[in-house]
Amino acid sequence: MASGGEGPADGFPDWADTSIDLSSPGLARASVSMLDNGEDFEVLDEDDDDDDLSELPPLEDIGTGRTPPARDDTQAPGSEQAPEEASNMPQAAEEWLDVLGSGLLKKKTLVPGQGVESRPRKGQDVTVRLKAMLEDGSVVEDNPSLSFTLGDCDVMQALDLCAQLMEMGETALIMSDAKYCYGPQGRSPDIPPHAALTLEVQLLAVQDAPDLELLHGREKIQLANRKRERGNFYYQQADYVLAINSYDIALKTIDSSSKVDFSPEEEAELLEVKVKCLNNLAASQLKLDHYEAALRSCTQVLEHQPENIKALFRKGKVLAQQGEYSEAIPLLKAALKLEPSNKTIHAELSKLVKKHAEQKNVETAMYRKMLGNAGTSSTPALCKDKAPRSIPWKWLFGATAVALGGVALSVVIAARN
Repeated sequence: MASGGEGPADGFPDWADTSIDLSSPGLARASVSMLDNGEDFEVLDEDDDDDDLSELPPLEDIGTGRTPPARDDTQAPGSEQAPEEASNMPQAAEEWLDVLGSGLLKKKTLVPGQGVESRPRKGQDVTVRLKAMLEDGSVVEDNPSLSFTLGDCDVMQALDLCAQLMEMGETALIMSDAKYCYGPQGRSPDIPPHAALTLEVQLLAVQDAPDLELLHGREKIQLANRKRERGNFYYQQADYVLAINSYDIALKTIDSSSKVDFSPEEEAELLEVKVKCLNNLAASQLKLDHYEAALRSCTQVLEHQPENIKALFRKGKVLAQQGEYSEAIPLLKAALKLEPSNKTIHAELSKLVKKHAEQKNVETAMYRKMLGNAGTSSTPALCKDKAPRSIPWKWLFGATAVALGGVALSVVIAARN
């Protein structure tokens, strides 16, 4: 089972209840939260101080060894090679491989492996020995046995990409730009922002990932939670594309068919994890302005939990952003009914009611203008209808002239006779 380096065995606290979602009842007492302070689509109590990320340790994917051992530049760190073997390393070493062709990620073989055919494939679980160092040589990671699923972005991209190019037993040196490590955020307290890393990696084991259909309830819950937590890590790093990827993997794990019977408690816990993933997925999709996708995620949450405040609030926000105020307002009213003291919902609802009123006023004015133009254009038609009933003075003058002319002509004719 891929651990992603985040399990208790690696010295990490259990972050299963500190996701971005915050829907677990126990989170009201948590000292820190994965939520991003100031997110306008998050439902937060005004007295809740748990949305400050400044002191939050991230969900690292690798070990937390903090005591840097003495660095020996004569051999690969952690290796137990004899001096004769170490002296042969330069002859066995290869030139740097530009993995992505950009110069930002390079790999160099220090100790050859068992051949190209022994390379792991995407979807397999791999175990590596990892040591990570800053440019000044200080060690920030020292994990003798890190396991993860290859290609799932369970660990930093530099390691995930390069492990696919390693052979069984190979030891490699990887030099990576910050873009493929911890990025502009870094990792407090030991990895500063925009820090490039040098990794020394040995591929120890490769095995096929477990069959999801054969996982027991507790195993499936743990695997889904690990993928969800990785999504939370990427959300913190503002890498919303990879966050969505991790949440999708977690959801596929949960929704996969099973040949094993689960207890009612396990079914209920799986549903809770699914709801958290969907809520966090919607948050990430909103960050990328993927409104239709976010609507689908919120709708799925409400299908399982019709009174989920976050889903009600987020769906209302998305509909409001699309100008669907008449659909958004009832959702926010439902959320406010569930949590009447929430000032965030109050403020958003008041704003939407105002916008809806303005929208209706604009529509009313537009209709009046349209009807007014129609009335003006019909006036000439009414005048034409009334015209035959009234005799203009010009007609009367002409008729009188014709009559007088006729009388004069009759007199002339009579005189001649």
